[in-house]
Amino acid sequence: MSTTRLPHEKGFHVSWDQLHRDARALAWRLDDGPADGAWRGVVAITRGGMAPAMIVARELDIRTVDTISVKSYNHQTQAAAQVLKSPDADLMGDGHGILIVDDLVDSGKTLELVRELYPRAHCATIYAKPKGRGMVDTFITEVSQDTWIFFPWDMALQYVEPYRGRD
Repeated sequence: MSTTRLPHEKGFHVSWDQLHRDARALAWRLDDGPADGAWRGVVAITRGGMAPAMIVARELDIRTVDTISVKSYNHQTQAAAQVLKSPDADLMGDGHGILIVDDLVDSGKTLELVRELYPRAHCATIYAKPKGRGMVDTFITEVSQDTWIFFPWDMALQYVEPYRGRD
């Protein structure tokens, strides 16, 4: 019997309710803003960072919200990170006072690229894996590197056979 698991076999399923609670907890940790003032804006890393960024922006009453589109996965396979769409350059500058939000830091490749572009931005995620943890300034929950997180936007409700089968 093999003990090797496929990515989906060690899964951490996140419901919409759990995501909302964790994003609010992230906002509470970020409430003080940068050391020298208030947040100037929130930038969501698309696509996973959009729901958490919206919740954080609402909780912290930040009205300026933008996105950066970074592609680093082909389905469940990681690839080299590349920017597909940049946020407003006048808003961003070097990132000072900007809160960059994503759902998860995994290997850290996405945030590494974003940090190169905006070195003074504050990077926050809901979930963090050990390999990428050094790329994030604030997070809520750490999960093991071999855990695959199933976010609510990746799931659909469907019938499941009973554990003991059918009559």
